[in-house]
Amino acid sequence: MRMQPDHHDFLNSHSLQYIEMALSTDRIERITRPDGYGKRTGECGDTAEFFLICKDNIIQSVSFYVHGCMNTTACCNTVAKQAMGKTIEAAWEITPEEVIRFLGTLPEDHFHCAELAVGAFYLALTDINCNKPETPKD
Repeated sequence: MRMQPDHHDFLNSHSLQYIEMALSTDRIERITRPDGYGKRTGECGDTAEFFLICKDNIIQSVSFYVHGCMNTTACCNTVAKQAMGKTIEAAWEITPEEVIRFLGTLPEDHFHCAELAVGAFYLALTDINCNKPETPKD
């Protein structure tokens, strides 16, 4: 006989921030021509992709796509939320530890999900820097 998941336990064992970030879908989107793109696959098999739109060195839009678990989705959503409106330089200060702290109840055996999300985001930031037009030399 198959046991049904106990949703009450899920809700009681996670912070409001974790639940919101794990279940929110408004930032899940693949962008055709982002200013920055990063994709990373973790040892667990989860894949995270980030799509960044920037203007005047400010991150205007952050979206992501996840092929993986709810913990990875929560981490990617947290990175996207924290990056919005930041300068590219300030966005480099987002860390896996900051993501874990924000979520509050990310299971310890899934801390690698925060590392995966931040790693994919860093690749997108690197892509922005690579795509910047060079300033003319006098």
